[in-house]
Amino acid sequence: MSAASGFSLAEREVVYHAIMTRRDVRSQFLPDPLPDDVVARLLTAAHHAPSVGFMQPWNFILVKNPEVRARVRDAFAKANEEAALMFDGERRQAYRSLKLEGIAEAPLGICVTCDPTRSGSVVLGRTHNPRMDSYSTVCAIQNLWLAARAEGIGIGWVSIFREGELKTILGIPDHIEVVAWLCAGFVDRLYDEPELSVKGWRQRLPLDELVFHDGWGRSEP
Repeated sequence: MSAASGFSLAEREVVYHAIMTRRDVRSQFLPDPLPDDVVARLLTAAHHAPSVGFMQPWNFILVKNPEVRARVRDAFAKANEEAALMFDGERRQAYRSLKLEGIAEAPLGICVTCDPTRSGSVVLGRTHNPRMDSYSTVCAIQNLWLAARAEGIGIGWVSIFREGELKTILGIPDHIEVVAWLCAGFVDRLYDEPELSVKGWRQRLPLDELVFHDGWGRSEP
């Protein structure tokens, strides 16, 4: 073990700057390929995420092939139309006006998966909550996302798929969970606020309305 201490003011500011300016990128991708050493740094950051029982359930499928990305884009388009029909009236029209992916535009796709069998049938810390492997994988995605922000790389998380179609395209085994398709590429501009906020879909909730004390719904004494 080694001594633990807080970061310097400058270091703290850098960490919080990455957190506060991280964005879900859909349409600002530059066509330049990502250098292999940069991608390696992003994956190393992801691989250092916390995981319950240290099971490290993630895998990362790097997809550069335009034909494969086109098939993924088609799978998204079909699911996206299904999603649009779940909204009514003006909300449906507003949904269809949003650009929700950059699968073909981004030079790299990263499919992040979770293997629930990696540490056997009984996993320390997952004995009473079987979803902890998925939550661990999400921590890896967040690590990658923040590292990407520091590198000037935009990340867009695409979740509108039928999982089975994505598994078929990428040859993913049945027992593996698809957690995310990430669009990755350099960007030269980012929204100052989340895009869905800028475009009026939904606004950030006040933090003080979401914090309880010593039990659900209890305000600070």
